[in-house]
Amino acid sequence: MVRSRFRNGRWLFSARLLRPLGDQWSRPGATARHDGIGSACARSQETGDASQLEPLLDQIDDEIDQFTADGAYDGYPTYDAVLRHSAGARVVIPPRSNAVERPNVQASCQRDDHISSMQADGRLKWQTSTGYGKRALIETAMGRYKGIIGPRLHARSFRSQQTEAAIGVTILNRMLACGRPKSVRCEAPTAATK
Repeated sequence: MVRSRFRNGRWLFSARLLRPLGDQWSRPGATARHDGIGSACARSQETGDASQLEPLLDQIDDEIDQFTADGAYDGYPTYDAVLRHSAGARVVIPPRSNAVERPNVQASCQRDDHISSMQADGRLKWQTSTGYGKRALIETAMGRYKGIIGPRLHARSFRSQQTEAAIGVTILNRMLACGRPKSVRCEAPTAATK
């Protein structure tokens, strides 16, 4: 899994497939930030996306402002895990088309709010109002990883694949840091100082 962070302190999360040359497949998840990818680990093909959420969250030291994921992570366990990590986090995951609100729940749940919003306004309006479209930035980060480092993991053993992914992330972050400008705001000269 690969994690990163975007502007405004928003953490985003998504899963993408990297294909190794060996007989074992590994799938990393990703979250992206404006200054690169934060950490990496791979998971086996047999492991579900949502089951790897807790280890990913354990790697994040900061509070999460917004957690955005694709529909594979839809479910109350995901919402609960994110809110255990950061109580004030906003979780943005599109509910399945056949999702229903939990009956007999006193407090409003974010997932239930998403379900009712999608039923009332439609999916596209929900995506716009929640900022779900920023998830595309994660896809860009994974595309950058695959384009520069490569779409395949070359190691054969799972442990070596995890190491390979971590090394690839470190290399990519160093390359991005070298090309990133350091901007400093300067005060504009006034008429009296000219």
